[in-house]
Amino acid sequence: MQLPKSSKQFFSEAGAISRFTAWFFHEAFRPRYEWKEFGRQCYEIGYKSLPLIALTGFIMGLVLTMQLRPSMLEYGVEAKLPDIVSLSVVREIGPVITALIFAGKVGSGIGAELGSMKVTEQIDAMEVSGTNPYKYLVVTRVAATTLMLPVLVVLSDAISLYGGYLGVNIKAVTSWDLYMTQVYNTLQFSDVLPAIIKTFLFGFAVGMVGCYKGYHSKKGTEGVGRSANSAVVLSSVIIFIIDLIVVQVTDIFGFN
Repeated sequence: MQLPKSSKQFFSEAGAISRFTAWFFHEAFRPRYEWKEFGRQCYEIGYKSLPLIALTGFIMGLVLTMQLRPSMLEYGVEAKLPDIVSLSVVREIGPVITALIFAGKVGSGIGAELGSMKVTEQIDAMEVSGTNPYKYLVVTRVAATTLMLPVLVVLSDAISLYGGYLGVNIKAVTSWDLYMTQVYNTLQFSDVLPAIIKTFLFGFAVGMVGCYKGYHSKKGTEGVGRSANSAVVLSSVIIFIIDLIVVQVTDIFGFN
């Protein structure tokens, strides 16, 4: 019995990404290390993504608070609004939404950049000149996305909580000290740790998928567009899958 063509393509793609990922671990810990390029990628990927992430985080916290208020007011638990917002943002909404925005901006950018280098034969030229293109282009970008996304998520969570504070004060008056006291009393170590851990996995997935799609781009400029688009789509799907797995694992170990 033969597998359908779509199934063959799926397993072929999964195998190719797995080999590409294994190649990363083979090259990442071997000298020579491209520290300068790694630092440049951290700046490009992290610092330049901060305005978009900050704006998204602020709106997310503000809108979430405004949407929750009527329901909580109906049940007479409006005073618990900072508790619910902080748990929602830190445990789930903040990491996932930030990772999706990150995948849309950074994942597509990496896919397009490496795709254009591939179709213009710049990667082949690096190999001829004696430079390891995988270590210079892929390892530095994946390491940067893995490191920068957790930092961006922490900043996004903080800005979201501030947005939630403003949302609470739209139709009520709550001091900043009281708001933050409720937030700190609600959040536990078991809420923060799994959320931070999965952001490293999100960042690794976004960087790896973006680099894979760009590194294997074909068919000229049309292939570059496809690489960028497919990098975003596949990264987003993997983010949800990782999130589902992490939630199940943390539930098994009693973090939820």
